[in-house]
Amino acid sequence: MVGNVLGAGIYAVVGEVTGEAGGLSWAAFLVAFATAGISALTLCELVTRYPGAGGIVVYVDRAFGSPTLSLTVGVTILASGLTSAATAARAFGGEYLEELVTVDVRLAAVVFVGALTALNWWGIVESLRANVAMTILEVGGLLLVIVAAVSILGSGDGDLTRPFSSAGGGDELIPFALIGGAAVAFFSFLGFEDVANMSEEVRDPRISYPRALFGGLAITACLYVAVVFLSLAAIAPERLIDSSAPLLVVVDDSPLTSSAQLFAGIALVAVANTALANLVMSSRLVYGMSCQDLIPSVFGRVDPRRSTPWVAVVSVAVLAVILAMTGDLGGLARTTVLLLLGVLALMNISAIRLRGDAVSHPHFTAPAWAPWLGALTCGALIVDQLRGGETRDLVRAGLIVILGLAVSLIARRRDP
Repeated sequence: MVGNVLGAGIYAVVGEVTGEAGGLSWAAFLVAFATAGISALTLCELVTRYPGAGGIVVYVDRAFGSPTLSLTVGVTILASGLTSAATAARAFGGEYLEELVTVDVRLAAVVFVGALTALNWWGIVESLRANVAMTILEVGGLLLVIVAAVSILGSGDGDLTRPFSSAGGGDELIPFALIGGAAVAFFSFLGFEDVANMSEEVRDPRISYPRALFGGLAITACLYVAVVFLSLAAIAPERLIDSSAPLLVVVDDSPLTSSAQLFAGIALVAVANTALANLVMSSRLVYGMSCQDLIPSVFGRVDPRRSTPWVAVVSVAVLAVILAMTGDLGGLARTTVLLLLGVLALMNISAIRLRGDAVSHPHFTAPAWAPWLGALTCGALIVDQLRGGETRDLVRAGLIVILGLAVSLIARRRDP
């Protein structure tokens, strides 16, 4: 579970969050954690009530019985996977890579996605093994940042009052600045919703899921808050805002500066982990939608030697590259968050509608208030994104979903 959540988010978007919430960015990460945790309560109940590989799409279908709405949710999840992979590709070509070699950002994104696509094509087992190894390195990288920040503070160069300063990202009131920061920080917690797709492979999900889900989120949140709090105490917020590799700034300014290249390599691994997970998820979702005749059957073609859906793998890679070419780091992250917040809000509403639906087996039961508060908190972050987000980010999110729906509906019309 920790491996699902840890990745490009904390390594790439700390500067974006600081631009919104200033010195209180660590609190924005706590707000994002609370938002994810409340929706995780709802998800735990739905996963254990209706175990199955369809995940959130199944819950929405049960609650509303609308094939069009269920298809929209599936397409939106796919779109969020693509924008998340594109965000990682964009982050890969930033200052972390510049610490090692100077390459054009767009060229780096193309090579990056191409290499991960080859691994995705090679096979799911190899991809999962790579994910485990990458997760171990990611945790080590965050611990290195903590040690670097503590060493800066120990030398007397930091300022422990900075993390308690007002939200310096703009002229907004602190609550609005925190919500704005939380909306971006939420990107760092994405991945917890993917566990709904693996419920058929878990023993006693009623016990296993709550432990894995909440334990993983709690461990991740503790690491994130410690890293952001200490980074802000060690480095002036303005320097983090101006960097696409904010955590590298901390290591570079510390007595551990000789480890900067090592940390840059670890950060690139973390970015690759996020991109790989999303490319795998997106390609399998495209393949599954093809098998259900929701999109043209060509996307279901399988490599006879590797048993991987090669057309889906290549198609997802091409779309990820196009998105990386046309968006910046912050915009792509916000687009991803906006898409998944909409899915999670609908998931919480579905749980409210399904509360009276009896099942014959024991399951985890979330507090009665959880889906209501989950829908409200997701809605609040969506409103903030709609209110303060760039128009191009909103247009990008809408166009991706509309394009996916158009392809699906055309396929269904040709072969009902």
